[in-house]
Amino acid sequence: MTHIHADLGHFVSAPARLHLGFVDMHGGLGRRFGSIGLAVSELDAQVWAAPAAVLQLEGLAAERVAPIARRLLAATADQRGLHLITHALPPAHVGLGSGTQLALAIAAAGAGALGLARSPRELAALMGRGERSGIGIAAFEEGGFIVDGGRGPTTTTPPVLARLSFPAAWRCLLLFDERTQGLSGAPERAAFDSLPTMRAASAERLARMVLVGLLPAVAESDFRAFSAHLAQIQALIGAHFAPKQGGIYTSARVGAALMELARAFDLPGIGQSSWGPTGFIFTPNAAVAEAVAEACGQWIGAGLRCQIVAGSNTGARHTRCDRPPSGAVPMAGSIAVIS
Repeated sequence: MTHIHADLGHFVSAPARLHLGFVDMHGGLGRRFGSIGLAVSELDAQVWAAPAAVLQLEGLAAERVAPIARRLLAATADQRGLHLITHALPPAHVGLGSGTQLALAIAAAGAGALGLARSPRELAALMGRGERSGIGIAAFEEGGFIVDGGRGPTTTTPPVLARLSFPAAWRCLLLFDERTQGLSGAPERAAFDSLPTMRAASAERLARMVLVGLLPAVAESDFRAFSAHLAQIQALIGAHFAPKQGGIYTSARVGAALMELARAFDLPGIGQSSWGPTGFIFTPNAAVAEAVAEACGQWIGAGLRCQIVAGSNTGARHTRCDRPPSGAVPMAGSIAVIS
């Protein structure tokens, strides 16, 4: 076993994010996309790294970790190795931004362990993240509720236009359909390329609802206004993407459950994160979230899974430590690979 320098270990815990919609799928002003996002708790990517003579991988998803780690090491002048332990990950390809958060967590932990000074945006560019959306990078940097400016002709990573602390009392119930996944990689790029151009009037409506609807509602902790505007944004975005995902929701079961729960509890703030299939319903506090979760019984029996999360207003957490923090151990089913 390669000796690990005990004073150079670096642990990173990076929050997952919800993608709540796009601001402009028209592009008539020279920019495209513009994303709305929220960093959330309880679904962090957690990675510990320390310098080593070779690349050593332990924990989860070694087949995903290895190319990211090698890409980082290829950018270092001395070609040192790393001992990486991946302790926790959000589910992949379900709309939680797990690819970006894993890449940034590995890159930040590895760079910290090797003494490399790199900002999150530099690491994101190095890892090839932020192709369309900057909210995953912004969630890693500071967390919170985020709107980015999309991509222009010279954009490297989309700029953050607004970042607000998300109201601490509010909760979000996530509904997972583990029988399906959202688009990613080449199929996702092909879907974006073949989507029709959004009507200018629809893009203008989206921008107005974000600027003078959604953002002020978060700033003033106005839950009803937030829910109403989010529902309208999600309806517009869902209709635009429906031809490529089989409907407004990638999972018809998730969509049916959310609409029933929204009616039963008078909670209009429902939708799908990114390509799904993960859906969400926002609640004004933890007690209502628990009540909604209790009502999910019939849907859970039909193969769905629910989880309550809160907004995360802190971004990624970095800790210097000679070994992973207490309690941060690889989840069941982890694998170990030495290369």
